[in-house]
Amino acid sequence: MVDLQGQYLRIKEEIDAAIQEVLMSTAFIQGPQVKSFADALSKYNQGVNVIPCANGTDALQIAMMALDLKLGDEVILPVHTYVATAEVIALLGLSPVFVDVDMKTFNIDVNQIESKITKKTKAIVPVHLYGQCADMEPIMKMAEKNNLFVIEDLAQALGADYTFSNGKVKRVGTMGIIGCTSFFPSKNLGCYGDGGAIFTNDQALAEKIKMISSHGQKIKYQHDIVGVNSRLDTLQAAILQVKLRYLDEYARKRNEVADYYDKHLANVHFIETPFRSLNSTHVFHQYTIKTKGIDRDRLKKYLTEKNVPSMIYYHIPLHLQKAYRQKGFEEGAFPVTERLSKTVLSLPIHTEMTEDELSYICQVTKEYNA
Repeated sequence: MVDLQGQYLRIKEEIDAAIQEVLMSTAFIQGPQVKSFADALSKYNQGVNVIPCANGTDALQIAMMALDLKLGDEVILPVHTYVATAEVIALLGLSPVFVDVDMKTFNIDVNQIESKITKKTKAIVPVHLYGQCADMEPIMKMAEKNNLFVIEDLAQALGADYTFSNGKVKRVGTMGIIGCTSFFPSKNLGCYGDGGAIFTNDQALAEKIKMISSHGQKIKYQHDIVGVNSRLDTLQAAILQVKLRYLDEYARKRNEVADYYDKHLANVHFIETPFRSLNSTHVFHQYTIKTKGIDRDRLKKYLTEKNVPSMIYYHIPLHLQKAYRQKGFEEGAFPVTERLSKTVLSLPIHTEMTEDELSYICQVTKEYNA
């Protein structure tokens, strides 16, 4: 699904030099590369404050801690997403409130959010799934109207842009009060281990987030608030700073792969290619098709037999996971997500794909006999 070795070999000289610099300095924790990477990522993201942390899940948890959400507060999120989004909500004693998603974009259905808002609602977490932005303009309007926080989960969409109706363009992660991302190796901007970051335009909130991520301290050994230990290793920061220089190039390459798939799979009757929103660019973390009139799992098995990898994101909806089951939300509660869980399939998409590989994948797919 991702050729990390090929990507590394392409920039090996720069990566090796960055790693060697850290090894020679031995500043493995909070070395200067952590700050320089944060500064570079801030510049890339329209000047937003960037606080690196250990991983994307920590980023979400720290964000909610920084906003002083209390036990029992409700947080709205899409039901079609990776478990981490719901996990941190439950871990902090908050109540996850699921909303179905849009069948075309896979992102949270903005038309269903308002009906889920109660007196206990404190935040909305739009997840920018598969690489394009959720519809942020109506989300921000609802949040303002109801005095709610918006926490963006942009782990799959770093680098995407959203255009508002007035023509204003905002980079993903800079629209809500806080944005949270992951640098898991398979992400568009991935390190060689775990890593994450938190974005905010609020300077005071940025200082609080820094404190929380460092045991609640601003001055060493003076702990003013309850915090956690979540930091980005210097080695990972050095690697990420090199790869950040290539992030736009990676997005262009992924779009070229997506364009090829779009063209060559367009007339395959049992496949629906991904929808692209007019108000968002797409960085194609995943190229996710929907199957029509066939058994998706049989197609996946067939592709495997032909040496074509594929993945299902996600085959069990959150409301049907044992850990997150709620009374009254059994099977049938979120029909779009439940349908997607049975029909979505992600094909390989990465920066090192060749036309021969793409041609083979498309040809094999076309030859599938349902």
